[in-house]
Amino acid sequence: MGKTHEHIAGRLRTFIEQQPLFFTATAPLSGDGTINLSPKGLRGSWAVLDEQTVAYLDFAGSNAETIAHLRENGRITLMWCAFQGPPNIVRVHGRGEPVFRDDPRWGDLIGHFPDIDASIHGLRAIIVVRAELIRDTCGYAVPFMSYDTDRDLHGKRFAREDDASLSDYFAGKDHVASSIDGLPGLPLPLPPTPTA
Repeated sequence: MGKTHEHIAGRLRTFIEQQPLFFTATAPLSGDGTINLSPKGLRGSWAVLDEQTVAYLDFAGSNAETIAHLRENGRITLMWCAFQGPPNIVRVHGRGEPVFRDDPRWGDLIGHFPDIDASIHGLRAIIVVRAELIRDTCGYAVPFMSYDTDRDLHGKRFAREDDASLSDYFAGKDHVASSIDGLPGLPLPLPPTPTA
């Protein structure tokens, strides 16, 4: 039932871009380290950059496990499921990296997300993933669920923060500057948000 694909193109690209939710999975190199699995939402916060590369906006949160694991070893899997329409699951296995605000690539990358106001979400990084294996499977057991709308709570919570207060918020969290397993996480203090 599963099929391996050479590129993220055609129906795969359309499927990825239309989903309201996806999941990321990462792990440290240590065999007893903590595996991380995270849901990612907010339509418009991920994009297919080319046939081998996807990216998503990494917003403010209570931890930075994905960033820590990517900084250590780069391994990541992204997964999209069809909760409506024909059944399908798409996984992109690859190597990722967090691109931080002071990276010269930031300006070009942020242009791939025109449909979301990243300024109200405490944008920390842009995660760029280069695909090494692209697969889709049937998804026959994935239930039908309806998508109503994105929650507005994240934007409401972080819209009141500026660069300095956001850095202070992250510094007060146990697992942002370092992971649960003590790996380097989000570099603090945050560099200023680049102006257009």
